[in-house]
Amino acid sequence: MKYICSACGKEVETSTRKAKCDCGGLWKLNYKAPMFDLASVDTKTWSIFRYRSFMPLEDDAWKDISLGEGLTPVVPFDEDLYLKMDYFMPTLSFKDRGAAVLVAHCKSIGVTSVVQDSSGNAGNSVAAYCAKAGIECEIFVPEGTSPKKIDMIKSHGASVTVVEGSRDHCAEVCRAKVDTEGKYYANHVYNPYFYEGTKTYIYEIYEQLGRIPANIFIPLGNGTLFIGVVKALEELLESGIISSMPNIVGIQSENCNPFVKALERGEKLPAKVEVKPTMAEGIAIGVPMRGEEILQYVYKYNIKLIMAPEDKILEARSILAKKGVYCEHTTAANYAAYVKYCELYGKTPDSIIPMCGAGLKSDH
Repeated sequence: MKYICSACGKEVETSTRKAKCDCGGLWKLNYKAPMFDLASVDTKTWSIFRYRSFMPLEDDAWKDISLGEGLTPVVPFDEDLYLKMDYFMPTLSFKDRGAAVLVAHCKSIGVTSVVQDSSGNAGNSVAAYCAKAGIECEIFVPEGTSPKKIDMIKSHGASVTVVEGSRDHCAEVCRAKVDTEGKYYANHVYNPYFYEGTKTYIYEIYEQLGRIPANIFIPLGNGTLFIGVVKALEELLESGIISSMPNIVGIQSENCNPFVKALERGEKLPAKVEVKPTMAEGIAIGVPMRGEEILQYVYKYNIKLIMAPEDKILEARSILAKKGVYCEHTTAANYAAYVKYCELYGKTPDSIIPMCGAGLKSDH
């Protein structure tokens, strides 16, 4: 199994310490999962690694890395909508799916120290799994990141560097350290192993419901869950489990919407946008590094995009909380966007949205 450059097609061993190709292109995995079949799921393993037959794992390092991530319940919210409770995770966010696989890979190839940039949740996940793996970890976060997320990262023994400016600038500062000091970039956007973890979101929904809902709403910032979802649905399609793609709806912040603008203009690259302050901090990505890849999926599968109204996020959070679901602001944006979608296109039954992060993470 090798990495293949998404730009020039060059192949390298997955043991490389290079975060990207020399040409600047990001890595993809030259890996094709076997035909998906529930008979190959290890039902005695209570984590995402029950699906390891369909994941590119080098060895059994995952056994010492896993914290029991995944297997989150699908809960009916009303007659039209399911909630996938992905904040029922070790670090209280869906990012544990990707971090578990990425850090297992790091352990397999002998990485001893990593850096990562994050708006909070991915950094916390990587820090937790690195702690379990005995890997040194430094997380870069932008100013304004929830203090509670920072406290969680530090609790795992990772060091935290707070960077002035935007989320995108924070990433630039972290990448500069990767370039100058040769640190391993355990990043949820650059490293394709992360998506081999997030794709289990769809595996679980299929195993739990025995089918795939008609409408799948996915937050879209850097696209870590989005790419995993599309990859898994492609696998189910190729396996004959589903006959066509469901209606996929990508969710952007009203105040940070490079994909929405690109789609409106029919462009192949994310639009340049001014990133305004938003409560949906987790998807406030003005320069998504896999933007071209994501837009290719958008056009290929006629994926719709919807913006979460900024002035409806707190209201959405309150509605969810009053039904027992206490989520962070970025997650509440998912519900706000779903409601807006229904206003624009009418009643939308058989829909599912992810509850990505727990509410205590963003009480600030």
